Amino acid sequence: MQQRKTDIFTYELVRAKRRSLSLRVAENGAIVVRAPYGVAAEEADRFVERHRDWLLARLREYERTKFLRPVYTDQEKENGRAQARRILEEKCLRFARGMGVSYGRITIREQKTRWGSCSARGNLNFNWKLILMPEEIQDYLVVHELAHRIEMNHSPAFWRLVERELPDYRERRAWLKKNGAAF
Repeated sequence: MQQRKTDIFTYELVRAKRRSLSLRVAENGAIVVRAPYGVAAEEADRFVERHRDWLLARLREYERTKFLRPVYTDQEKENGRAQARRILEEKCLRFARGMGVSYGRITIREQKTRWGSCSARGNLNFNWKLILMPEEIQDYLVVHELAHRIEMNHSPAFWRLVERELPDYRERRAWLKKNGAAF
């Protein structure tokens, strides 16, 4: 990891085995650029500058929400993980039957940047904080990850699978985008 500076921003440059540059504002407000090994640091600087408006908007959002996020004790996290396991395992079983898909292991974590994921092997990962959200949002995340068992992308075919199970998925997705940072 390397600290870099542009005219406006200081950011962390992380080299990784990947094809393209990516940009995010981390949970602590730090700007992080992930870049392929062969990309010059100066190209990463230009990438950051080209996304100036996007970054400023994300940083404003970070400032607005950083004091709203609750802090959980270790006991609350442990209880939340146990409750999430029970609830999300039951939901996965129910929705997988209806969608005609199978899955591997279910893991409950506290990811910093994701609410859920599906590995190429069919293992599902969920953030325990989902249990703090409305049930329809939990259902959306479960269906979203199970749909990846058929389409490992976010193509129109993928979204049709989600819509077949949850016709109002757009509203649920919008709710998560709007309210997720508060969790």
